[in-house]
Amino acid sequence: MLYHLFEYLKEFVDFPGIGLFRYISVRSVASVVIALLVTITMGKFIIAKLKKHQVTDHNIKIGDTANGKSGTPTMGGIIIIVALLIPVLLLCNLTNIYVQLLIVSTLWLAFIGLLDDLLKLRRKAGKGDNKFVRLLGKFQRKDKDGMKGQLKIIGQVGLGLIVGLSLYFSDEAVICEIMPGPAEDARTEIVDNRPHYVKHVKSTKTTIPFLKDNLFDYSWLSPVKGETGAKIGWVIYILVAIFIVTFVSNGTNLTDGRDGLATGTVAIVGVTLGVLAYLSGHIVYAKYLNIMYIPNSGEMVVFMSGFIGALIGFLWYNTYPAQVFMGDVGSLTLGGIIAVFALIIRVELLLLILCGIFLAESASVIIQRFWYRRTRIRATKALKKEGRYHKGDVVAGERVFVRAPLHDHFIYNRADVPGKILLKKPKAPTAEPKVVVRFWIISILLAVLTIITLKIR
Repeated sequence: MLYHLFEYLKEFVDFPGIGLFRYISVRSVASVVIALLVTITMGKFIIAKLKKHQVTDHNIKIGDTANGKSGTPTMGGIIIIVALLIPVLLLCNLTNIYVQLLIVSTLWLAFIGLLDDLLKLRRKAGKGDNKFVRLLGKFQRKDKDGMKGQLKIIGQVGLGLIVGLSLYFSDEAVICEIMPGPAEDARTEIVDNRPHYVKHVKSTKTTIPFLKDNLFDYSWLSPVKGETGAKIGWVIYILVAIFIVTFVSNGTNLTDGRDGLATGTVAIVGVTLGVLAYLSGHIVYAKYLNIMYIPNSGEMVVFMSGFIGALIGFLWYNTYPAQVFMGDVGSLTLGGIIAVFALIIRVELLLLILCGIFLAESASVIIQRFWYRRTRIRATKALKKEGRYHKGDVVAGERVFVRAPLHDHFIYNRADVPGKILLKKPKAPTAEPKVVVRFWIISILLAVLTIITLKIR
């Protein structure tokens, strides 16, 4: 809003300094500061309200009951969302298609996460419940633990469709092919008093690490070529968008299990994506690094700056011992923003490196569940064969990790977990703050690796 106000005043008033709002750097710094201040000042008030209304996490894992986590307020992600949207609405160019997509993504997944958190807190439906409570019950899992998984997936798929189709149909969502010289269909951009020639195209290309040209075109996967192949390429791209949104948002949700872990990790990822967006939105840097030039993507840096400021401010309350948890309203939204941001600047394949923590967390859960069920079934069959199995007997399976997701493997004491555990280390549990900081360090290393892949061909 302030951006548009100053742009309007610039046309009629020649006031010194009024043109500063045109600079992405100025607005980005202001966005960080505003989000940080809003989070710190508003956080205490919201935490108090959550406590008052008993919006607290009582679902604490065995082994955590003695560390004071039980009863800690949840749904603190509301703080991040509000602190993010305030500077975005004030400082961003709201006519920018990319900013619009990011705002829609934030609100979309915030609603899904909020509904999920409300369902976890909901009382068991009965005669005393009102119509709204009974309506919520229709979306709840049978075990009363949050939203039905199918509905959550549908919401994430819906967001992937919105992003993919918007990038396909919008005339503003283009990439620029940098031309060596003047051409009939090329546009001229003057940067630093030097002309640069570009061609605006709709493309299914994306950035891929370690390959010669650093680019991959989804249309190459199409069985046919030409115009039809290009359309199929967009279908493939939309399917990839759906997968990325679902994977990253769920991965972030799994990572949000320890004080400050998800918050700090996402902030590191956000800084990296902000740098990549700035480079992609500047023709000189894009040309030097041989990456895609995406006009108007620099505006997303202002959004990401507010995002980072909100996360840093939230760490004020979320570091060990946490005064508030972000809940699904926070974790799902953060993951969705990361996914959509990466899709817009065409670096979604780099998330395999950049979001390595989320990948490891998700993989650990899949491996743990698969192996436990497999060994439990095998043990049950063995007992039946020996005639020692009786209906109703509980047969335990083997575990790969002490607990999953991966961060819990290092924190829990294996003596408190029954059954065989395949991984023998660590033999003793590690303090939670140390595990969190080590995960942050790994995230920083992955971020550095992501950046340097742009020049490794």
